[in-house]
Amino acid sequence: MHPPKVEVFDVPAMTNTDNKGFVRSVETYRETPYGLYMSRTSDHPRFTHLESWLLPRLGLRANIFHFVDGDPQSAQRLYLDVGTFSGPDAAGRWHSVDWYLDLVDVPGTPLDLIDIDEIFQAHSSGLLTLDEATEAVAISARALTGAAAAGNIQDWLDAQVGDRLTWLDRT
Repeated sequence: MHPPKVEVFDVPAMTNTDNKGFVRSVETYRETPYGLYMSRTSDHPRFTHLESWLLPRLGLRANIFHFVDGDPQSAQRLYLDVGTFSGPDAAGRWHSVDWYLDLVDVPGTPLDLIDIDEIFQAHSSGLLTLDEATEAVAISARALTGAAAAGNIQDWLDAQVGDRLTWLDRT
């Protein structure tokens, strides 16, 4: 069992430090009253670009992975991490702590909650407090019911932040 994934989004330095300590250059950061948008290339074998919105008030990080042609997950639209997201700190950095649960959006199918086993293992291993695990479940439940009521997760996210979340293919 791994500890919660922690990342740093250093806006002044235009870098993103991932949970393994790799520092990557960021092409675009955009700060808003409701969160932080990041767009950067990726050296991952399965995807070439990553876009993320850190949405602290919602306890979500919404991601679009630009998969290589033919990747089995290329039908996936949004991948949402559940956790705690904050920023900017005094140095202009944003921070994320992933609480294991994830939501996967494949258009035309219901939003899927995954990694339920991981949150139970993390709590039983002492990596997440009961309050953190409970909050992760509550965040997931709000997103699932909100997406169902709105018709899809993107429309629910837009309504929650009071703006249209932009992506490279959606301005």
